[in-house]
Amino acid sequence: MDVLQMSRVRCVGVGHKGFGRGAESPMDEIGVRCQHLGTLFVKLLGNAFKRMGQFDLHAWGFRSHDISPRVMVCYSICLFCLSNQVPVSRRCPFNPATVSPRLRAMIDPASPYRFCVAPMMDWTDRHDRYFLRRISRSARLYTQMITTGAILHGDRRRLLDFDASEHPLAVQVGGSDPTALADCARIAEDWEYDEINLNVGCPSDRVQSGTFGACLMRDPDRVADCIDAMRRAVSVPVTVKCRIGVDDQHPHEALPGFIDTVAAAGCAVFIIHARKAWLSGLSPAENRSVPPLDYPLVHAMKQRRPDLVIVLNGGLATLGDAAGHLGLVDGVMMGRAAYRTPWVLADVDRLLFHPSAPVPNRWEVADAMSRYAERRMAEGTPLKAIARHLTGLFQGLPGARSWRRTLSEEVRGPDATADLIRRAALMVSRRAEPVS
Repeated sequence: MDVLQMSRVRCVGVGHKGFGRGAESPMDEIGVRCQHLGTLFVKLLGNAFKRMGQFDLHAWGFRSHDISPRVMVCYSICLFCLSNQVPVSRRCPFNPATVSPRLRAMIDPASPYRFCVAPMMDWTDRHDRYFLRRISRSARLYTQMITTGAILHGDRRRLLDFDASEHPLAVQVGGSDPTALADCARIAEDWEYDEINLNVGCPSDRVQSGTFGACLMRDPDRVADCIDAMRRAVSVPVTVKCRIGVDDQHPHEALPGFIDTVAAAGCAVFIIHARKAWLSGLSPAENRSVPPLDYPLVHAMKQRRPDLVIVLNGGLATLGDAAGHLGLVDGVMMGRAAYRTPWVLADVDRLLFHPSAPVPNRWEVADAMSRYAERRMAEGTPLKAIARHLTGLFQGLPGARSWRRTLSEEVRGPDATADLIRRAALMVSRRAEPVS
């Protein structure tokens, strides 16, 4: 299927209230072209606009110095199609692989937050991050949350050590005492992390009892004090990951006020999980899925505060889901999907960062992880601590069940070696791997 017609759309008459009238409107023209592109593309295009909430370019927050909205529309649709395995002709001027340097500079700014993998408790440890980095070299990675008490009084090497290849890498810290957070920020900078992120979104009982995490959404002045102290202590960026509100707060009132207060203390990057958090009545797992998503509110924060970096998090299951937001915010953050189906990251570098980036190979990734496991096991790390993160690597391919079963069961054997990962990968059929 070829979407060359996308480049022929007559993009004229764009005004503050949307597209122009009659046959000159891109939406009308696209509708005509879609008759020749097949029902699959019609469905993809419709879903893309549905995810955006409304087809209103002015509401996207474009300003006079931005690239023309009509160009961004075509480019975004091409990204969406590519990420859903719908080929885009190399002759198409918006194809990321052939786009001119001038156009790329306009539509594809080198934002370090363009695509991020969320911090996830018990999941994004150093072994998982090393694994994910074998799939994407450009995605920004985050540690699982580490409390100030653990950093100040615990085993720092176990908590903070990482492989140099994990950069760009941020550490997420949980706490609410400005002095302790400043001390932790200094330690993290000495450990050569690229960013210190403050957790203002976790709703667990343990976090609430320590008066940090999502409950800090109620106290933006304290968060501002924490950010100010941390920024004074380090030179690397200090950022915030938050919710749109908690409990009975009205997000459309609470979130703008929270952002303004914390931004006044010097925070320039806000990663916003587009759900409220209920501090009582819902478990942490339920808080990740039950409260409804409010993407338009996060989009509106970027429009309202164009001076800030706004990253959207929550409910992003595919790269297509993520790409649909990149014209509305500065970046996206994917969580559980990146862990459970890690091959979703395989197209991130090529589609969102560098069109000439090499396409990774699953079996080569498995081989790299076998070598990594061999090194770590020599230092005393159990094989299961590494293998548990790899079970989703071959998701959807014939033999994936054997791969998962081998890593889950045989890894516990007394004679299990790092070569188990290589042997398990041989059970998966290479013939089913799609050609990029």
